[in-house]
Amino acid sequence: MQEGLKKGARQGEICDALGIHPRTYRRWEKDPVDRRKGQGRKNRRALREEEKRQILEVCTSERFKDSAPGEIVAILAEEGRYIASERTFYRILKACGLLHHRTNSRPARRSSHPPELVATGPDQVYTWDITWMPSAVQGLFWYCYAVIDVWSREVVGWAVQERESEEYGRQLFESIKQRRNLKGVWVHSDNGNPMRGATFSVWLASLGMFLSYSRPLVKNDNPYIESFFRTLKYHASYPGKFRTLEEARQWMGDFLHWYNTVHRHTKLGYITPAQRRRGEDVKLFELRNQTLQKAWKEHPERFPKKGPKQWEYRKVVYLNPSVETKRYILQKVS
Repeated sequence: MQEGLKKGARQGEICDALGIHPRTYRRWEKDPVDRRKGQGRKNRRALREEEKRQILEVCTSERFKDSAPGEIVAILAEEGRYIASERTFYRILKACGLLHHRTNSRPARRSSHPPELVATGPDQVYTWDITWMPSAVQGLFWYCYAVIDVWSREVVGWAVQERESEEYGRQLFESIKQRRNLKGVWVHSDNGNPMRGATFSVWLASLGMFLSYSRPLVKNDNPYIESFFRTLKYHASYPGKFRTLEEARQWMGDFLHWYNTVHRHTKLGYITPAQRRRGEDVKLFELRNQTLQKAWKEHPERFPKKGPKQWEYRKVVYLNPSVETKRYILQKVS
């Protein structure tokens, strides 16, 4: 380093190349001992090489070749012998390439995150599921099938049946097909038997639809349909139990007419799904903002200095957004 300084190199650039801070170098000039945290110190807990070999010999011995590390540690402790902890056994075996899946069961695997789906208009991303609707008979349920357009939150198809079945799922999408173009639409669902059925999945794909599924036991991967079912079952008119299948269908039809055309959805900015689909939300937001601007001019003392918060049109809707998308949304909101 001294030679580099004599040749005209800058101290900061040399320190950069060596990976040290200039203040560290100046301190070393006064005291050449490296006193950085962790430097020159040995880990007192670290195993010696002979102890590592001992662990490998025990694990590969005839006695313990079919035993798990936790079992080995427990048996040795009963015999008054301790080599290392169970976690250390696993670490040493892994480092030596001796840790493998050895049972007949399928090895555990991490479920991949479902793809990020983006909707910029109606009939681009659907989500669907089935929920129970209790009957008046204990233990007997009717099954409500519902398909929602993620962009407008509109229920585009529904049915109430006496059981879960691929056949009923097919009938539901067949009825939607008569009214809407399903080619190129993404449809997301959970992992229930009717949704993952091979013949049903192939049939949906034959319509030109793309399929997406939630991770097992992860409700957050299908939030829009779960939110809809909560609205359904916590509505004031929900009877709790239905005497007949026809009664359940009648109530469901009335509820969905209210939901699509009367219910002002919170996440849509208090407009109905039908208004969202028709594109009326843009005009409604403009009217609201004009009203706010007028009120601000008449009574500026009642609002912040920057003025009232404006109603904003939400053009893009995400289903299962990526980490980068979540960060972008948070930055935009803040």
